[in-house]
Amino acid sequence: MAMQKNLEMSFATEGNKSHLIRVYDAREDVTGLEVAAVMDNIVTSNIFSGTGGEIIGKVSARIVTRETQDLALV
Repeated sequence: MAMQKNLEMSFATEGNKSHLIRVYDAREDVTGLEVAAVMDNIVTSNIFSGTGGEIIGKVSARIVTRETQDLALV
């Protein structure tokens, strides 16, 4: 059985859409303050854009935990 923790950061774009950035295998001890600082850096650096335009603000962040269990095929 394998467990994976991913950080999902959601941003607002200039086209009134949302842009999601995932960080796979996020650190166990990551804090909201650390994530907020990274998100602020992403917004001010203006390095990402998509179909919704440039990122203009942060919306939310969460840790998503996924557990995978392999099955034996007999």
